[in-house]
Amino acid sequence: MATARSFRPLLKKVTPSAGTAIAKRGMASKMAKYDWEDPLNMNSLLTEEEVAIQETAKSFSQSKLLPRVTEAYRTENFDPAILREMGELGLLGATIQGYGCAGVSSVSYGLIAREVERVDSGYRSAMSVQSSLVMHPINEFGSDAQKEKYLPQLATGEIGLTEPNHGSDPSSMETTAIKTSDGWVLNGSKTWISNAPVADLFVIWARVVENGEKGKVRGFLVEKGTPGLSAPAIKNKMSLRASITGSIFMEDVKLSNDALLPKSNGLGSPFSCLNNARYGISWGVMGALEDCLARARDYALERQRPLASFQLVQKKLADASTAVTLGLLGSLQLGRLKDKGEWSSDMVSMMKRNNCGEALHHSRVLLDILGGNACSDEYHIGRHAANLQVANTYEGTNDIHALILGKAITGLQAFAN
Repeated sequence: MATARSFRPLLKKVTPSAGTAIAKRGMASKMAKYDWEDPLNMNSLLTEEEVAIQETAKSFSQSKLLPRVTEAYRTENFDPAILREMGELGLLGATIQGYGCAGVSSVSYGLIAREVERVDSGYRSAMSVQSSLVMHPINEFGSDAQKEKYLPQLATGEIGLTEPNHGSDPSSMETTAIKTSDGWVLNGSKTWISNAPVADLFVIWARVVENGEKGKVRGFLVEKGTPGLSAPAIKNKMSLRASITGSIFMEDVKLSNDALLPKSNGLGSPFSCLNNARYGISWGVMGALEDCLARARDYALERQRPLASFQLVQKKLADASTAVTLGLLGSLQLGRLKDKGEWSSDMVSMMKRNNCGEALHHSRVLLDILGGNACSDEYHIGRHAANLQVANTYEGTNDIHALILGKAITGLQAFAN
């Protein structure tokens, strides 16, 4: 084992003049002013383009989405025009190159998700489903004809991935696609699907059956109005009420061969969609927690004897601020690695699990600061906390991602134990 003594020759290589210069700079420099909204100056790590994209998304979210959200949540009503407005601004399928899409970086997409979910998780979910779970698979696994037909005009859309009995586990896929002489016949059902009742296009993952033998999971494009397809809304939700959710039922849905996503080939295809969605979620939930923190802080400072002067209140604010700061920096680094092609699904699991869990926990703690007013939707934190309960669950629960990380750490799978 190396000792401190063994490093002395290395230390001697530092010239006195260099050491003196470092010391003088340290003494002469002034301490930076602490900014509670950006404690570790993350903005300094963003490019000018990324800052501009974030500001555009923030302006849109605060001016167009925030005024709608309280009434939308109360009435469980989603305005389909929101997706068109997002599309006009370039927020849908933002990372896709060409086909009328913005072609921005993964970091920029994360910043967009952060600003949209600062208003509401339901709005970010609608955007995320459209971008990561509909447009991404068409772009990655579709034919040139499919890309040219759908991507430029895709203003609304949907993916069917969640099975009624298997959560976000594509390996247990029950929906089947039976090969026929002139195409495919789909049968099955899927539930808790964001945007389903207003979708014009569905991406359906199904296990193919050829000559009576079950094969790989592959993707299919199904247009609204196809005989045998229905997508009723799910009502009376207690969360994500500002977005629309439904089920998908398929009974002998006949498709031509052109409906198959030709490059989809096995579980890797739907999992790539999930990983993109989980990445965006890790950013989005931090935006929701940021809004909770800002509102709790404002509330705590407003009283004649401010609640913010109490130790326990300050601790709640400090803990939430720390969680937001570290969570955002983690997602930023993940985004940089993603843009360089150096990311992995295990990294995504770490950030999705951490940020969703932290956002849910601290939103609940910050809700305590409101006291009895926590019951009022006018303060928004309760709505965020309810939404974050679902965000912590969908696209893989906290425990599922813990098992994914456990396997990555140990090399041993514990899912069935």
